[in-house]
Order: sequence, then structure tokens, then C-alpha cells
Amino acid sequence: MKLYNTLSRQVDEIKPLNDSTVTVYTCGPTVYDYPHIGNWFTFVRYDTLVRTLKLAGYKPTWVMNITDVGHLTSDADEGEDKLEKGARREGKTAWDVAKFYSDNFVQGLKRLNFTPPDYLPKATEHIEEQIELVKQLEAKGFTYVIDDGVYYDTSKFSNYASFAQLDLDEQQAGKRVEYNQQKRNPTDFALWKFSPRDAQRDMEWDSPWGKGFPGWHLECSAMGMKYLGETIDIHAGGIDHQPVHHTNEIAQSEAVTGKPLAQYWMHANHISVDGEKISKSLGNGITLEQIVERKLSLSALRLHILESHYRSQSKFSWDSLEAAQRRLRSYQTMADLRFQARESDKEIIDYDAMRRSLISDLTDDLNTPLVLAQLSGLAAQIENRLVTTDETEQFTTFLEAVDDALGLNLLGSRDIEPEQKQLIAERERARAAKDWQKSDDFRVELVKQGLGLRDTQYGTVWYRL
Repeated sequence: MKLYNTLSRQVDEIKPLNDSTVTVYTCGPTVYDYPHIGNWFTFVRYDTLVRTLKLAGYKPTWVMNITDVGHLTSDADEGEDKLEKGARREGKTAWDVAKFYSDNFVQGLKRLNFTPPDYLPKATEHIEEQIELVKQLEAKGFTYVIDDGVYYDTSKFSNYASFAQLDLDEQQAGKRVEYNQQKRNPTDFALWKFSPRDAQRDMEWDSPWGKGFPGWHLECSAMGMKYLGETIDIHAGGIDHQPVHHTNEIAQSEAVTGKPLAQYWMHANHISVDGEKISKSLGNGITLEQIVERKLSLSALRLHILESHYRSQSKFSWDSLEAAQRRLRSYQTMADLRFQARESDKEIIDYDAMRRSLISDLTDDLNTPLVLAQLSGLAAQIENRLVTTDETEQFTTFLEAVDDALGLNLLGSRDIEPEQKQLIAERERARAAKDWQKSDDFRVELVKQGLGLRDTQYGTVWYRL
């Protein structure tokens, strides 16, 4: 399997540390609000990675963290904790906010037919591990204490700028007025933030340095080491994580272990909504709940996400989601042909070859757009040709591979009821007798039951409306 590796800046062949098991760590949500469409685009990319690893014959162990403390509004070390901000917005405690949106996120994974992660650890449940990591960094001379917390001295880590190709001189020259003047370097980051002296936080813990809470970056290093070991095979996240969050993860992890944090880094690109960057001020942080309110399918959202490559800048609009829903219906109609196989002839489609091609395309840097193009081509090819009895088994096996790879659940439908088949047969007899009124009556009745009909050279074919 091949994947574009941010570390090497090229497409690399995956060679896991263990021959069969691939360890995967992906950056999950900060649970202070509903995940928006940009979050779900990235999360579906993760799921596609894990599904493809399985198709390639590996056994992935997948950890996806839940950030329920420490992520400040600046994504660095300034501003308010997003959980505290969410608590004030809703008139609840930070703990209540974290639980509500964590539960909502887990439900979202189910609704979007995710492969369940092996672990969904929360930052608040791993405070001890995070404190221990800071202790180790302190013992190695990488930390210093200022008024608002314990900080990592990035000048002590010689490769700090290499991963994201940062220009540290430019950052030093361009530091803002509100820059914390006590920090030794603009890129230094908080490992442990102290609680304010004049207020009590909902979430705070005792530590050797004082009461407070962990920095945002610390949790991923601590939990990654706990569940996956000192070096992870694949670490994934959004492209916006590369210059700060992932760079800081590397610095703190590798300073402690002396080993690479990850062999391969996968970054999903940005998404725009109607040509605009997602932001609260624009009100375009669309949620799953809003999609369902418009009576659009979440499977169609998954399909729409897969229509673009994870390294391309993706675009979302309601029109594009509606187009994806039409495309999904064409795939579902194709899948239902397995219940309507016609008599065999000499023309046979090699579905096993198509399955191998699907796996080949996905294992070549997760080329989902190419997979969907081939799937759409097949749907058009067999729309009137249908599926023959000789092909049904291979066709079903191919659809199983599609579902395993893309999570579209095309095989989730059942055959229609015997009574509905009887109505179709009676309609065909009425047509043969040229009793058009009776034929139309049968069609109308089937439409009421959610079935449309197509007349082909091989007989009548039903599809779901």
C-alpha cells in the first residue's frame, strides 16, 4: 500500500513496524460544540484509510482521541479553553458540555457508518500520563516555568522546524504585540497551564508545578504512547495541524523517546463551503443535524466526501450534496439488480477483476475519485443490460468489497416483498394484453409503496424511489 507521507514529501510504500499490524493515530474532535462539515470530511478520510489498510491485508489498530480539555481558542496557548467557553455559552459545566458533545460525536460515527476505532481515549481520562510526560521532559532539560504555566523550550529541539518547514526567523520578527513576553521563543508551547488565581475552573488538577490543566498538544503524545507505543506507523490529521499541533507533538515525544513519533504522516486538505473558508462568523459550519433536517442522506455525505481526493482542496455546497444523493441512488439501484438477475448469455462482466482494480486504486494513495468514477461507469453499463444469473455471486462479492472500502452500505437493502413481485407480474400480464389502464393502476400502486419501474428488453426492473 502507498500513501503520501508529509514527512518525506512523497508517496511512500507502507512498511509497518510489525508485519501484519499497522498502528494508526488520528486527531479527533474538540468536544465543545457539534462537529461541522469540515471535521467530518477529515474524519471520513481517516475511516477510508483504516478500511483500505484492511483491504490491503493489514490489521490496523486505530486510536482516535477526544479533546475535552486544554484546547485554547487560539489553537496555541492564548485565549480561553474551548470547553470553558462552551460551558459559559450553554450555562452548563465544562464536564456537561464535554459529555454531551462527546456522545454526539460517537453517535455521528455510527450514523456515518464508521469502522469503530479500537480506542477513543479522552484527554481528561489521561491526566496522570500527561503529567508523567512533562516530568520526563523536565528531567531532560526541555522545560521552563513562567507565570501562566510550564513551557517547552523549542530551541532545545534541533529539528523543531523541519517537519513543517517553518521559518523561525520570520516568526521571531513577526511576533504580535500580544505575544507572551515571558516565553523564550515565539514557538515555545505550554505543556501545563496554571489555573487563574482569581477563579476556579471546572476542569483542573493538582500537579508538581501547581493546580492547572494540560496543554492541547500533550494529550496526543501521552495517549499515543500509551496505546500504540513510542513509534506509530501512521499519524493522521488535518493539514492545519501540521505547523503547530503535529510539530509540537513531534518535539515533545521525540525529546523523551529519542525515536521517531511516526513513520508516516497523512494530512487531509482544507474544505470550503460555497467557496468560503468555514468559520463561526460566516455561519457555514454545517452539522449532520442540518443535513438531516434537509432530508438528505448521511450516506450521500460520505459519498460526497469520497468524490474528492484527501490531498485536494474539497468544496461543499448543498447542490453538490444533492448531486451526491442522486449518485448514491444510482449505486443503490445497481445493487438491487442482484435481486433481479436475468438469464445468462455469453457476455460476462469480470467483477472479480473490478474488485482487484478497486483495491489497487485505493491502495495507491486512497484514490477514491477514481474508484467512484469506475463505479458510476459500471452503474451506467448495467442499467439496461442488468446482471445475469452467472454473474450474481461475483457481483455480490464485488459490492461487498465496495461496502468494505467506502462504507456506503449498498448491500444493506433487502429484496422486495412477494406481494410486490406479484403486482409487477400482474402488470406485465396487463401490458401483454394491452390493458394499459390496468397496467397504469398497478404502477401507481407500486409507486405508493416506494417502487418505480423500468421496462427493458429483458423485462420489468424495479427500483426504489
